[in-house]
Amino acid sequence: MTSFESGESASIISVTDKVRAVRIGAAVSSVHFLGDDAIFVGAEENVFFESAEGQISTVPVHGGGILCAVSDGTRLVTGGDDGKVVAFDGKGEVTVLATDPKRRWIDNVALHGDGAVAWSVGKMAFVRTGKNEEKSLEAPSTVGGLAFAPKGLRLAVAHYNGVTLWFPNMAATAEFLAWAGSHLSVTFSPDNKFLVTAMHEPALHGWRLADNRHMRMTGYPGRVRSMSWSTGGKALATSGADTVILWPFAGKDGPMGKEPAMLAPLQARVTAVACHPRQEILAAGYGNGTVLMVRISDGAEILVRRNNDVPISALGWNASGTLLAFSDEAGDAGLLKL
Repeated sequence: MTSFESGESASIISVTDKVRAVRIGAAVSSVHFLGDDAIFVGAEENVFFESAEGQISTVPVHGGGILCAVSDGTRLVTGGDDGKVVAFDGKGEVTVLATDPKRRWIDNVALHGDGAVAWSVGKMAFVRTGKNEEKSLEAPSTVGGLAFAPKGLRLAVAHYNGVTLWFPNMAATAEFLAWAGSHLSVTFSPDNKFLVTAMHEPALHGWRLADNRHMRMTGYPGRVRSMSWSTGGKALATSGADTVILWPFAGKDGPMGKEPAMLAPLQARVTAVACHPRQEILAAGYGNGTVLMVRISDGAEILVRRNNDVPISALGWNASGTLLAFSDEAGDAGLLKL
């Protein structure tokens, strides 16, 4: 790591020998940390709990496919095709938070800092507050994504032709942000000034929330399936191209009228991105199985995993940024301690 920190970027430095291999043996869709313990979310039934000591435990959480997962660092919440919303606390405790009465699929989940949890079923979005009060909202069409605002109990509900902004604890009519097309995953900027969606087409769309001014972010060759805010929310890193596309958000206008930075080009599509929680560094996974760490300021790269032709499906940092976990679609995973 010394060469990387001192700014040598003429050749790619490798830390592949410092990665601890983790053999999940099942498809992995995402990875999260509860403290320093890595939680690999399987595509079916189980999550795989990898303790800091290197022991792997298989924890059943659903009676079928796991469709979505989110973590706040203290608990993991998942939604499944068994109609259940389930929480796992990392100590072995699995709690069913909600069960859809018709056993419909739980398509999306979101967590709020005060303990509130949101989930969606078809056109319906639900919020259970930290006081266990449950509220619901019917969206104009099937919910594509959910995200809580960083300030206040406000939920963004992405759907066809726009996003609905809903205050579950207020009787006021929800605000509607319109833009034609199918909006899938959604995210607020950490400073609460911008909202961005990944669309079904290969593009992002954003709004400046102060005046709802539109931000069109196009030019991708493929659909954007992974987004991550850099520390302080200065930039939004995205997948969807053969480089990491990094949109600038440091100013009051965000990316309006600006070109994105393009980092870490490879002859493979970026499939996952994860920004370091404290430093101007990001991790990128590719469709050929490569994992790189990239310094945002100058694009200096470190090779974390060599390509093996199986797409990277999961990347995640612990809260302090001392551990990076990754997995490919086949469950060939690894853990890097910095």
